[in-house]
Parts: sequence; C-alpha cells; structure tokens
Amino acid sequence: MALSAGIGNFHDCVQLACQRGLGIELMAFSLPQVLDSEWRALHKEYKAALADVAGPLTMHGPFMDLVSGSPDERINMVTYGRYEHVIRIAAGLGVQQVVFHANYIGLLHNDFYRQGWHQRNVDFWGPLGDYAKAYDVVIAIENMWEFDPTIISNLLCELDHPYLKACIDVGHAYLFSDPNVGFDDWLETMRPWIIELHLNNNNGVMDEHHGFDWEQGVLKYGEILPKLRALPRNPVMVLEMDRLEDMKSSLRYFELDADGRARG
Repeated sequence: MALSAGIGNFHDCVQLACQRGLGIELMAFSLPQVLDSEWRALHKEYKAALADVAGPLTMHGPFMDLVSGSPDERINMVTYGRYEHVIRIAAGLGVQQVVFHANYIGLLHNDFYRQGWHQRNVDFWGPLGDYAKAYDVVIAIENMWEFDPTIISNLLCELDHPYLKACIDVGHAYLFSDPNVGFDDWLETMRPWIIELHLNNNNGVMDEHHGFDWEQGVLKYGEILPKLRALPRNPVMVLEMDRLEDMKSSLRYFELDADGRARG
C-alpha cells in the first residue's frame, strides 16, 4: 500500500506513511517544470525524507503531451529522453518501479491506427525496458484512454520483457472503456502483468481523484477491493488522491500487513 505524494503534500504523506507502515508514490518528477529545473534539489530532499519509509517506493513518470511510439520521430526522442531521465532519478532514490502512460488515442478505433500504434510501441518500449533493466527499475505501463485492455496486453505479451509490466488505474478503466468492456475484463486480461494499482473515486464523467467514500463517487470499493486482492502478484495499491484526508479516510477499507501491503 502506498500514498500518492504530490509536491505540495509530500512531507505530510511521508509522515503518514511512516506512522502506518505504508509506501510512497512520488508525483513531483512527473512535472516538466521540475525535470527542467529543481529536480536535483528535490532528489536530495526526498532521499533524506524517504529513508524512514518502510513500504514500497514507486514513482509516476511524466505524461503531459508525451507520446510513446509516435509517428513523429522527434516526439519519440523527447518522450524517450524524459523517460530515461526519470528512470535514472528513480534508481538514485531506491524506487522499485515507475509508471508511464500507454498514450493510446482512445477516440481512434480504426484498425489502421491500432496496428500502427502496436508496432511503433513494440519498437519504443523494448529498448526502454532494456534501459530500465540496467538501472533495476521496473516499468509499469498504465491505462489512460485505452478502451480495451487488449491494447496494452497484446503489447506486453509480444514484448515479453521482465522489466515491462502493467499498472491498472481503476478510475480510468471505469471511465474510458467501451460499453461492452467491464472492469472484470481488465483484471482478467491484464492479470499476468499487473504490479501496481491506482485507486480513487470519480463521478463517472471526469477523471477525478477523490476518496473511496466521496458522496458523488460511482466506484464501489467494497465490491472492487476483493477482486484486486485476488490478483496473483500482490500489486502495490496506490491511493492516488489529491487530498491527504481522503487517503486517511480510505485506509479504513484495508487490513494492513507490517510491510504496508493490503491483504485479503
């Protein structure tokens, strides 16, 4: 179990993580303004602060305007460079895995785009997996706009790389899937690769990061969590919420082991 620590609430999240034996997912290094300026200072500050965190350490990579496997090679170069940078930062902080978005354009359902996207992303992620292996940092590819889990599962199956796995964002799966694709389909299809889960609540329309008990929330975590606990790899469950109070209130849904991982 881990808390999503933003730049504004990092130290409060670390304090709660230390109190409860939880881990931390770092969000600061997903921001381009950090990567282009103060990342060294934050790296030093965070390394000292994370020393007492007993739970798993993960990191969310950059995503704004980035596209993996773009038909435009210059875009690929920028994206690849950002991802390499964050992998190096993660390794320096002792972070075990980094999350990157899959970046599929969800409005495009035609076969021509899907086939091209698949091959371009095989060519993109394979070398990046090798790069991550050299730093012993596992990449978890996260669903965002993808309407069907086979978009990512087919990619991971063909790559068959030990340093390329999956992160399932529960809210994204509920919001952006085709009507005939249920959340159970995501779990069953992605089961072999899931090492991380992003958990929050939304209103069924917007990708919001509220607590489990949010009064307008449509996701019923009393029903969802038993399914997540049945996954085979004991994935890191990240409370990806904007407010620390929402994370605190959502913790009551879990029984926690001494190492901060949720158990069934």
